[in-house]
Amino acid sequence: MTDLTAGSAPASAVPDDDRIFPRLHGRPASGWLNDPNGVGRIDGTWHVFYQYNPDEPVHANVHWGHMTSPDLVRWTTRPVALAPRPGGIDAAGCWSGCLVDDHGTPTLVYTAVADRSGAQVVLARGDRALERITPEATAVMGMPADPAITDVRDPYVFTVGERRFAVQGAGARGGVGEILLYACDDLTRWTELGSLLRADHPIVAEAAGAVIWECPNLVPLDDGWLLVVSPLRPEGEGQLRAANVAWIHGDLITAGDSLTFTPRHAGVLDAGPAFYAPQLVAVDGRVLCWGWSWELERTAEQVAAAGWQGVLTFPREVSWAGEAPRLAPARELAALRHAEVAAGAPLPAAFEAVGSALRLTLGGAPCWPADLSVTRVLVDGSLVEAFTDDAQSWTTRAYPEHGVEFAIHGATEIRELRQP
Repeated sequence: MTDLTAGSAPASAVPDDDRIFPRLHGRPASGWLNDPNGVGRIDGTWHVFYQYNPDEPVHANVHWGHMTSPDLVRWTTRPVALAPRPGGIDAAGCWSGCLVDDHGTPTLVYTAVADRSGAQVVLARGDRALERITPEATAVMGMPADPAITDVRDPYVFTVGERRFAVQGAGARGGVGEILLYACDDLTRWTELGSLLRADHPIVAEAAGAVIWECPNLVPLDDGWLLVVSPLRPEGEGQLRAANVAWIHGDLITAGDSLTFTPRHAGVLDAGPAFYAPQLVAVDGRVLCWGWSWELERTAEQVAAAGWQGVLTFPREVSWAGEAPRLAPARELAALRHAEVAAGAPLPAAFEAVGSALRLTLGGAPCWPADLSVTRVLVDGSLVEAFTDDAQSWTTRAYPEHGVEFAIHGATEIRELRQP
């Protein structure tokens, strides 16, 4: 069982002079953070878990961090939810997964890695408040039967009618990324149903081509289903690089005891350089999305001195805009808007600007391409989230340090963002 006195977020506060720390986004004061996991709402409380190294700001020693909110605005860092168990099934890390309310029992479904033999799917059961979480000792699913698949990860559970299914990202370094499908009406018993979609499908290959697909999400949207994948592509000798997250909209059809997915359209979900591994959740008739924004341009020495690395985006609403999904800041974020910033006044550490063809610069350098027609931007420390009226978003990082300041052009209104 998770020890609620151990592994909680470091007590040290962010230094007052750390101008680049995103203070409104709910991350702990120190440590490494990456993929959002286990996003959901239980009994009116929002839960967001995330990949987390509480000991140092490097990608190692992977735990699940945990934060909660009553309103998507005010976040409280909770004790670590999952930690690697020495000698156990997750000794080499508790990797990405999802949250399922399993007939009244909140359950984390995650990727466990013990050694080099491959990833397995493990369950961790919680109480309704997710304050006491017990990971199981054995897996509900191991590596797939297909020997051509060398990599699987990131289970995502969803329902179609009265049936429950799961998808996993998969592929091989010399092969083609794909989505594996499972039946899991009983979360403790998974049945392999084969491949749901491959990255070489002609409709998706340009936007989502990859040797491995990571972090699949599948949610109903408009008159179809939206599949979101994070592609890994070859780069150099034996290396992989993370490409822009892709979306695929299509038809999910019941076929006997299984499903088929027929793509209609595909594209890039966020065109910026610092958005990856999002998790989507459908709640109360809308779809919300969080993404991981990694660091850009910070050296290892700078990161070590600061003691933290990585942040999750603000929650975004996902809607359908005719031929592509539209991402926009969740409506609840209006509660962060504070006093209006007068023209020519210094910009605060966190602010929102709206206007026509906005331009944000840092020390004179633009934060997005000139041909991107941005109408709304939210800045919190070094995290920049820009949105257009034609269904595009652009997530990046920029570091206002050592006398280098942000400047905004074309704004009709600028407001400080602050906790209510």
